[in-house]
Amino acid sequence: MLLIVLVTMVFATFALTMFIEKADNDLLVEIREADASRLRPEAYSALETTLGVLEDFRIVGNGLHSPAEGWSDPLGFAGYEPMQEGRTVEVTLEDESAKLPLATVKPQMLIDLFKYWQVSQTDSERLTDALMGWIKKDYVPTSVGAPRIEDYEATPLPFDPPGRSLRSFSELSAIESVRQAFFDENGLPNDLYRHFTETFSLYRYGQPNINGNRLEPLLAQNIYDDQQQQRVTEYLTGTGTYQMQGPGFFKSARTIAAVAGGQPAKLGYGTTVQALRIHVTVRDGRSSFVLSAVVAPQGGAKVVPASNVASTTATTTDKSGASTSTATDQNAQPSKSQSASPTTAVPTAIKLNYPFTFLEIRENDISVPIPVSPSTTGS
Repeated sequence: MLLIVLVTMVFATFALTMFIEKADNDLLVEIREADASRLRPEAYSALETTLGVLEDFRIVGNGLHSPAEGWSDPLGFAGYEPMQEGRTVEVTLEDESAKLPLATVKPQMLIDLFKYWQVSQTDSERLTDALMGWIKKDYVPTSVGAPRIEDYEATPLPFDPPGRSLRSFSELSAIESVRQAFFDENGLPNDLYRHFTETFSLYRYGQPNINGNRLEPLLAQNIYDDQQQQRVTEYLTGTGTYQMQGPGFFKSARTIAAVAGGQPAKLGYGTTVQALRIHVTVRDGRSSFVLSAVVAPQGGAKVVPASNVASTTATTTDKSGASTSTATDQNAQPSKSQSASPTTAVPTAIKLNYPFTFLEIRENDISVPIPVSPSTTGS
């Protein structure tokens, strides 16, 4: 009898412990969701304030060039005050367009960069062929050992390379040769992966912004030497020779030549921000909420399409709640029955003329889907 009681107590204790652990996890999830709901409006309010300040500087300066123009602390510039006492709101900015756009990279640029990162000539060519074979449709590799389409078809789960640029750096783990070079034996990113992701952007735009001071590609191509890089860095950061002047920024090829010398036309760099990454952190006691967004000014960066063909499919929902997809033709003319319909039957969409395009939004590092239209997918 005593043995039965002891066994019952052991099982009861185990069940109670499991219940407490599960309840603790469920409670943490509820708390995080409650914190997010409470602090989210503050984060988006700060984001809108930031965008308003940036738009003012963009109009006055004929484009955003560098935080040295005065927009490094947009909330301070606007005199922003949190909605509730005791909260703190912090905004940090990162010029995404200071990186090279991977969507338009040339094979020789990749080879030069890999060699600059201490990769051998043979491996540099093989990695370049592997990446270009993934990015470019019908690309024909030339190096020995570079993956081909049949290599992907022979995997346990066969697939074809997408034939378009990366939409996420996680795709690197699916590319033959690249996976072995960019990740260690445990599948963790190594230094070569970090070099690559810090140098390239996944968005489409014309010229990277030289004011972002990411000059490794110029050094890798022997366009700039170490002394020229040092002069540019000192000018942009307000150090060394330019310590008394303070941080500066370039607005034209002429000012680049005046500081660094050489022929700016060969750089392939611009002087304006094409994509800006904004991080908003709201803290209230021990609770916090982080909002990250990548925005592009008018005429700036675009998102890489999900496939080679731009989609014009619109999704609608019928009365039963089922989703249906219909192809739309922007050049199609309405039929007589359509044109005869009352104008109040379908509300007319209001164009806001919003000065920025949202390329990405993440809340607490979780992606928030953004509706995709032909104007945001790029060509």
